[in-house]
Amino acid sequence: MSHVAVVIPARYASVRLPGKPLLNETGKYLIQHVYERAEQATRVDSVLVATDDERVRDAVESFGGKVVMTSDRHRSGTDRVAEAVQTLPANVIVNVQGDEPEIEPAAIDMAVGLLDRHPEADMSTLAVPTDDPDTIGDPNVVKVVVDGAGFALYFSRAPIPASKSYPGFPEGERHVYLTHVGLYAFRRDFLFRFASLGPSPLEKYESLEQLRALECGHKIAVGVCNHHALGIDTPEDYAAFVARWRERGGH
Repeated sequence: MSHVAVVIPARYASVRLPGKPLLNETGKYLIQHVYERAEQATRVDSVLVATDDERVRDAVESFGGKVVMTSDRHRSGTDRVAEAVQTLPANVIVNVQGDEPEIEPAAIDMAVGLLDRHPEADMSTLAVPTDDPDTIGDPNVVKVVVDGAGFALYFSRAPIPASKSYPGFPEGERHVYLTHVGLYAFRRDFLFRFASLGPSPLEKYESLEQLRALECGHKIAVGVCNHHALGIDTPEDYAAFVARWRERGGH
């Protein structure tokens, strides 16, 4: 029987928003919002925060969360996740970003379910459809194209697929693009293999670590959903989240 663990990598340092995990204008730490959302996923057996900072560790323990200390030399959140689960008896590990306090529990469940439905997939992730030109052209929004079976062909900061008439669309057509959601579910053995590989050429060029898996010939199942949780990167992002939280009556 499989054991599914959510691991939330959390760093204290942030260039644009120092101390991000510990922001608490809602009465809860930002990392606590993420943790509690992950706990609501029906296919998850355990939730764990992985951090290299004692302040984050103390905050997580203060609300009763599970936390493990990891090295401060990791290149990516995935590397931190791999260290955190070395002694954890989990068959599937879901890497949930620590700055998405509105992540849908159903999105986590979808990523886990993709691995059940696609035994040939080494990992899974999600995407949201859009036809908004500004979103499509934004290099900060990652796009993905998939094959007929729902496996990723490529991820890019560029608008893919690209018509020769881009930024317009071919006459009579309006392609719906898929924007990537940075949520990953890994099979245990593959997570360790992934973390052991050095950054690949395409990964370094696009600054997208999931390309490492594709360049090495591994399959990534992509699920299409309708909700993309907004990440918190700036003080303005956090203020907007607090406003939405208050509008919902503190839920």
